[in-house]
Amino acid sequence: MADENLQPVFQIQRIYLKDLSLEQPNSPAIFLEQEAPTIEVSLDVGAEAIADGIYESTVTITVTAKVKDKVAFLVEGKQGGIFEARNIPADQMDPLLGIGCPNIIYPYLRSNIADVITRAGFPPVHLAEINFEVFYQQRSQALAEQAATAGTPIGNQ
Repeated sequence: MADENLQPVFQIQRIYLKDLSLEQPNSPAIFLEQEAPTIEVSLDVGAEAIADGIYESTVTITVTAKVKDKVAFLVEGKQGGIFEARNIPADQMDPLLGIGCPNIIYPYLRSNIADVITRAGFPPVHLAEINFEVFYQQRSQALAEQAATAGTPIGNQ
C-alpha cells in the first residue's frame, strides 16, 4: 500500500485563458487595404510551482499583422494550465513543465487566437503546430550560452 504513494502522478487540474488582448490601431481604414498583411508570431512558455506538487504552466503567443508599415492588429494571448505532478524524478520535472504541459495547453490558445482574430473582422490566422521539445532545447542551449558568457571575465577572451 505504501508503494502506491510513491507512484508518479501527473494530472490536469484546470486549463484556462489567463490573458487575451486585441489592438486594432488603424481600424477601420486598414480594412480598405488590398495588400495581404505580413504576420509575425512570437512565443514564450513559463512554469512555476504554486503549491506542493501543483504547478502552473503558461504559453504566451503574440501575433502582429502589418500592411506595409501599419499595424492591422496585434493579439496577445496567454493560456494557463494547473497541473498536479508528484513523485516525478527531479531530472524529468523541467522537461515535463517545459514540453509536456505546453503541448497540452497550446491547442486551446491556438483556437482562442484564431477566434479573436476572426471576431475582429480579419481572416483567421491558423498558427502552426509547435514542437515544444525543440523549443525547450533551443531555450536551454541559449540559457547555457548566456550563463557561460556571463561567467567569462571581460578582457580574458
